[in-house]
Amino acid sequence: MLNTLSLFAAALVFGGAVALPVATLSQQTADDAKLRARAAKIHREAIVIDTHNDVTSPLRDEGYDLGTRDASGKNQTDIPRMKEGGLDAEFFAIYVASKYAREGGAARRAWEMIDDVYEQARRHPESLEVAYTAADIRRLHKANKISALMGIEGGHAIEDSLGLLRQFYRAGVRYMTLTHTNTNNWADSAGGIGNPAEARHNGLSPFGKEVVREMNRLGMMVDISHVADKTFWDVLETSSAPVIASHSSCRALTNVPRNLTDDMLKALAKNRGVIMINFYNGFINTEYAKPGDPVPTKSAQTATMDMLMAHFEHAIKVAGIDHVGIGSDFDGVDGLLPQGMEDVSKLPTITYELLKRGHSEADVKKVLGGNLLRVLTEVEAAARKLQASGVKPSNAQIPPAPPQPTN
Repeated sequence: MLNTLSLFAAALVFGGAVALPVATLSQQTADDAKLRARAAKIHREAIVIDTHNDVTSPLRDEGYDLGTRDASGKNQTDIPRMKEGGLDAEFFAIYVASKYAREGGAARRAWEMIDDVYEQARRHPESLEVAYTAADIRRLHKANKISALMGIEGGHAIEDSLGLLRQFYRAGVRYMTLTHTNTNNWADSAGGIGNPAEARHNGLSPFGKEVVREMNRLGMMVDISHVADKTFWDVLETSSAPVIASHSSCRALTNVPRNLTDDMLKALAKNRGVIMINFYNGFINTEYAKPGDPVPTKSAQTATMDMLMAHFEHAIKVAGIDHVGIGSDFDGVDGLLPQGMEDVSKLPTITYELLKRGHSEADVKKVLGGNLLRVLTEVEAAARKLQASGVKPSNAQIPPAPPQPTN
């Protein structure tokens, strides 16, 4: 019997095209169907977690509702497609744009978006429930409900108040991205979207380090997506709990400041943290994001699934299988997503692609959500340990600016 290589060699070539024997094509089709069925089963069994979805912006600004499938093609997330995608837990981004740092109203914007998440859970209790702990996520997975969690995107939302940080935690916020594209009053940002990188603090200021320590004490995950490189290193030196990159990809493949270098990936693994791969074209397509440009242009072709999976594979190779997850950035990236990953219903494709690349069932489940669930569990345990040791809430404040000299 001819082996596959022999069949390829025996195939007829016309004008550069290879005509494969029908039997070979049929076997390949059957094998692929079997792999897809296996992927579907694993995806159903896994706890699938996405750590960054910006659908909260249309909820707030456009009165969008998650309960009805969006047929317009404008939005990438709704409950029907979340169920099709096998999504078990979504971190809704409490995204506070940099203009609120300049113009005021940052905390109010955050509170309004938090209220929107609770309102969606109230409207759709059969499908969606606000979750606060890793145990909640596991419980709701068994109940066939989607866990709604929240992460503040932009540390200026706390308006330099640790009291406000604590209030956000009590309201259900379980991570905070220390900066957005703007450097705030205590942490330097990588820049982007009209905000040049500004090294005002050489990373974290003393108050910024207090923010990280208080997040550790509360049990709120520290998110280093968007921060400047020096801020990243200051966070890892300061934090006593694992940290996350809620929606970042790999700088070795797409050279933009929002992505993590290999040294950062290794350090994140040593910290027991996790990088959640961002799906945005500008962070996974080297042709799209020119080296060193924090704001990718919009002229190049859409990224492919192979490009996206290359970032998963690179992070797995460098950081290890225990330190990689999903941070889609759905509804926050102008629709520029890889072909085959256009909306939340396409998440099972990740499972299929990981299996196709030879990863075990156990390892695939880690990437789908197990790694993030482990980090959240460890952050909660670290907080209990700190609180039991007698660490009190911090009363740190940013020192007042020195008086300006008068003429």
